[in-house]
Formats: sequence, C-alpha cells, structure tokens
Amino acid sequence: MRAHKKVLGIIPARKGSKGIPKKNIKSFAGKELILWSIEAAIGSNSIDKTLVSTDCKEIAALSSNNGADVPFIRPMELSSDHSKAIDVVLHAIENTEIFDYVILLQPTSPLRTSKHIDEAFNQMLDRNLKSCVSISITKSNPYLMYNIGSNSTVSSVLSHQGQYSRRQDYPQCYELNGAIYIAQVDWLKKNKSFISKDTFGYIMSQNQSYDIDTMDDFLLAEKEKIKLNYQK
Repeated sequence: MRAHKKVLGIIPARKGSKGIPKKNIKSFAGKELILWSIEAAIGSNSIDKTLVSTDCKEIAALSSNNGADVPFIRPMELSSDHSKAIDVVLHAIENTEIFDYVILLQPTSPLRTSKHIDEAFNQMLDRNLKSCVSISITKSNPYLMYNIGSNSTVSSVLSHQGQYSRRQDYPQCYELNGAIYIAQVDWLKKNKSFISKDTFGYIMSQNQSYDIDTMDDFLLAEKEKIKLNYQK
C-alpha cells in the first residue's frame, strides 16, 4: 500500500507566542525548537515533502536552510491566536502539489521522532483507516475527578456508581498529546477534522509526549530531550 501513497508533512510555525516569545526559534537542547520537528519529518520514511507554514520570514529562512520547503508566507488571517490548525493545514494543501496523505507535526512536540511518525502512519494504513492521532496516558484519570456543587458538595465527573473499589481498577484513559495528526487528504477536506469515530490512536509514552505551551513545559521537555539524547 505505502509504495503508491504520496505524503505531505506540514509543520505550522507562526511568529507570535504569548507564553514564550519567539518560541519556535528559541534554542531547545542545542538547536532551535522547530528544527527538531523538521529533522523528524525529513528523517521519516513516510514523508515525501516537508512543508513549513509560517508568517515569519526569519522562521521561513531557518526552515528553508535546513531542508524544509517554504512555498509561501502564511496570510495574516491564518496567523492569529484564534486561527484554527485545520484551516492552516487546508490552506497548505491547496497551495502545493497534490498529495494522498497529510501529516501535521506541531513544533511544540520536539520529543516526537521519525520512528514515531513512521509507526503511526504504517499502523494506520495496516488498519485501512482514514486518520490517526497520537495519544498518551492521561496524567490525571478523569474517573478520579470531582465537581464541586454550589454548597461545596462533591460529585464524580464521570458516573461509575461505585463499581471500582481500588484506584488500579479504574479504566485507563488517554489524551491527545499534540505530536502527530495524519489524514487522507480527500477525507480531510470533506471532514475538516483529523478526528472521527474511526480515527486510529497511536500511543506514545508520557515522557515523549510533551506539548510545549508554557516556560515550565519548555524546561521540563528540554531536560527530558537532553536525557533521551544522552541515552542513545
């Protein structure tokens, strides 16, 4: 199946960031943050072309100099705090050549590797599904979460009527980790979302599932990245 599929990797990287100024080009474990995702995409056996969608000439130049394709500067209307990732992806798809599949790789997930990308893509194809998202075990199980009522009484967020007597008996829950989103292009254009009831969940470990939003996230992820690089 893979031999006949043309795959586009898209890395969205706008210049604005409220939590961490110039986050995408901030030095992270020895190189600019975005370069970890560019290298993972270029090193992937699944991706035929790595495209960076950005509104920043500095990011565009850095990306181009490191092997990524930057065929356009992203328009302002797709570069605000309120812009949707799916609109950025669809814009990129419409402004490059035709591909069968698209893989969205956010630069805020620098611990995701080429191996993760290839495993997720191939496992999705093996199951003959249209889309895939990477997930990891939740740090806080929602079965152990409670709401507080107006008179400070507590009630379980998820109703399980006391059927679990021990913490280890609760069902394991997962969350999107933001590292990998894959979809068949024609399906994505119609669905306008990477997720449907038939989306394949590719499980990643918690220690490789950092999604950087705050400076605390950045420092913790950088520490883990340095540790993993040292172990290689």
